[in-house]
Amino acid sequence: MPSPSPDMRLAFDDGTLVLLDPPADYEPPSPFIWDSRVGRWRAQAHRYRDIIEALQAGDVGIKNVVPRYNRLKLNFNREHTPHPHQAEAFDAWQSNQYRGVVVLPTGSGKSLLALMGIAEVARSTLVVAPTIDLMNQWYDLLKDAFSCDIGILGGGYHELEDLTVTTYDSAYMHMDRYGNRFGFLVFDEVHHLPGESYSHGAELSIAPYRLGLTATLERPDGRHLMLRDLVGPTVYEKGIRDLSGDYLSEYNTERIEVDMVAEERVEYETARSQFNAFLESKNLRLGSASGWQNFVRLSARSSDGRRAMLAYRRYRKVALGTTAKLRVLEDLLKKHPRDRMLIFTNDNETVYNISEQFLIPAITHQTRTKERREILKAFNEGDILALVTSRVLNEGVNVPEANVAVVLSGTSTIREHVQRLGRILRRREGKHAILYEVISRNTVEDRISRRRRQHDAYDGKQREMF
Repeated sequence: MPSPSPDMRLAFDDGTLVLLDPPADYEPPSPFIWDSRVGRWRAQAHRYRDIIEALQAGDVGIKNVVPRYNRLKLNFNREHTPHPHQAEAFDAWQSNQYRGVVVLPTGSGKSLLALMGIAEVARSTLVVAPTIDLMNQWYDLLKDAFSCDIGILGGGYHELEDLTVTTYDSAYMHMDRYGNRFGFLVFDEVHHLPGESYSHGAELSIAPYRLGLTATLERPDGRHLMLRDLVGPTVYEKGIRDLSGDYLSEYNTERIEVDMVAEERVEYETARSQFNAFLESKNLRLGSASGWQNFVRLSARSSDGRRAMLAYRRYRKVALGTTAKLRVLEDLLKKHPRDRMLIFTNDNETVYNISEQFLIPAITHQTRTKERREILKAFNEGDILALVTSRVLNEGVNVPEANVAVVLSGTSTIREHVQRLGRILRRREGKHAILYEVISRNTVEDRISRRRRQHDAYDGKQREMF
């Protein structure tokens, strides 16, 4: 193999890496593949660190014109003494060459790890968050922590600085242009990253240093396994039970079973029978990997299928929103008259019904940003004592005073239930949190409840009320 020309360059090109002016017969390291469209060797941008290490190991002469990020001199304004679990997590990430995922419960101080990482790495940094609200929280956090301008990419802003915050949506849309502008990527709620679109935000970046933060890593589709390649392996993990009492509030969970009224039971059984009859006629088993997809496909092909889909939605709606659940909610509101309560449902229709019936402020995806901030501020200051929501408060909201959660309905995912529990676990002196799970007896909710409780956060922490 001929020696590489001293004129050979490694460059960034639309979210990829290319070799410019290599010798005619030169074959680069394995991350590169030949792009016959333009007659160049090309590699994915996120392989940048591996490529540089391979070229250095092979003593290859090459001019690297890829990085456009800066070395920073940062003043960390926050007084911080990390708790033992934070120090252990940081050391583990540092020992893995500043790459990897840290799994810690909500309220345990994951954001401090990111700030410590930014100060340690001292390179241009992009913090990626799942929502605009969370992006704004990170903006405020960075503004307080470091004496420098903070950029925003998303939410109507297109301002890049050495420390910049963005959303997953904006990252994957713009990283083909800005993938060489940042040496450090922080992925908050990193379980969002393996989405089919969002993963491009990591693939199109050269950042050699990466940190992923989450309380709930696993995804039902198994795509969380991609994080090893996109961010790094899981370098540290602690659960809710590991930290409760010392760094999170003590807590209990209570499961309350209720019976439907007669009319609801008849409607439920009728709809479920119609749904099951269709499954049997098509020999479908929803427990299989492709069962649900096959049902959706077949339900669109006939009037019987469409009726079966409507029946499915009807019996679930009845089970998840029974009259008896609202009576339980009324009792719980009376039981906790001075506590800060979060009420979770599976759908916005129920949210608005509860809001109207009990005069409780509601937050949904339709709530405007200014109104949402005002509601959360009033809740944290004690001007209002209860909030009702569907899913938008599952993650990324700071409600440290909340100590009671009522789950009237939800999905079967373990992530959602653990996230809802995490909303009430931020520690303060004398706080003891409680989560109520209200279940319709002898319905599909029994299975949903069993599945979402398959987490060690519930071992020895639950009791049933009948």
